[in-house]
Amino acid sequence: MTRLASWNVNGIRAAAQKGFFSWLADEAADIVCLQETKADPSQLGKEFFEVRGADGTHYQAFWASASKRGYSGVAVYTRKEPQSVRTLGIAEFDTEGRYLEVGFGELAVISAYFPNSQEAGARLDYKLRFCDAILDRCDAIVASGRHVVVAGDYNIAHEPIDLYYPTANEGNPGYLPEERAWMTKFLSRGYADTFRQFHPGEPGHYSWWSYRMKAREKDVGWRLDYHCVDESLLPRVRSASIRKDVLGSDHCPVLLELLD
Repeated sequence: MTRLASWNVNGIRAAAQKGFFSWLADEAADIVCLQETKADPSQLGKEFFEVRGADGTHYQAFWASASKRGYSGVAVYTRKEPQSVRTLGIAEFDTEGRYLEVGFGELAVISAYFPNSQEAGARLDYKLRFCDAILDRCDAIVASGRHVVVAGDYNIAHEPIDLYYPTANEGNPGYLPEERAWMTKFLSRGYADTFRQFHPGEPGHYSWWSYRMKAREKDVGWRLDYHCVDESLLPRVRSASIRKDVLGSDHCPVLLELLD
């Protein structure tokens, strides 16, 4: 069994002060994908690299940081030894630290931080270019005979059941028609939203809450965080879940279990 976790930590240094390392040890995930780390490895102390699980196993850490300090960034902590580590290879996305791919034989695990389309869709074109680059890379991985897991903060609530107030948020970033249409296209091209395999059609499952208006306390949220896989990997997906009980960020972790 391989256990994967993904979490937008909204600043790994801030998350570290709110129990991140305790969560990492207790969760016992084999591969942990992080988004919005907001840090370059050169800014971090040794405690971010000398990390062990509750059973004493060591986590290796890999980073893709933004050129701009304190912005964006993704990382992967893994107890499994990777055979390859790479970024997307497209400068406009790599300079913002939005993609890190770690290869484990036939399995490629991607930690992705999809752009926010921003008010009035100010960065919508940039976001859709990133989305299409992700799809192209996934297609290439699958065409090579391997499987892929795209873990991360997609910044997209796909269907009305994926946010508390769908009607009121029409036209808002994260729920724009173009973003949702891309998600539909992605899933129609041979990929699956693993959480919906276990909870089809169920509203009320969220992974992000605004810091305003006691949104988390009231569970007024959005489901923005996913583990999507190629459909041929689905028979090995044992579970997919959302850990809304885990605090420390405006997002919560999402989990995936795969049969080896």
